Amino acid sequence: MQIDLVALIVDEYDPAIDFFTGVLGFELVEDSPSLTNDGRPKRWVVVRPPGAQTGLLLARADGEHQRAAVGAQAAGRVGFFLRADDFDGTYRRMVDAGVTFVREPRTEPYGRVAVFLDIAGNRWDLLGPGRSG
Repeated sequence: MQIDLVALIVDEYDPAIDFFTGVLGFELVEDSPSLTNDGRPKRWVVVRPPGAQTGLLLARADGEHQRAAVGAQAAGRVGFFLRADDFDGTYRRMVDAGVTFVREPRTEPYGRVAVFLDIAGNRWDLLGPGRSG
């Protein structure tokens, strides 16, 4: 078994696609028309990091209850974890692209980590290997 997709509630599809593909460098795996359970149009949008198996389903908020969850899917905690082999290069590229980091890089026993916000305001850990030497 494996986790195939994790739904991420967003305000709108296109700005979220732009953030994940243009800023974070994810691949757009699918962007297809679909329907809600009651027949209204929506899109099935999947992005994922290059080479990854697990992707994000970018789900546009539908109704007040879902809109309230945009940016708060993990109730203010870090809820998503992005691992990069080149931590420092990825961090610099993300800063240059305007990504908001709420905790600067630090070294922990498990490696390097910095906390950033996605387009919706959810907290993510950017993770990388520890520094050698």
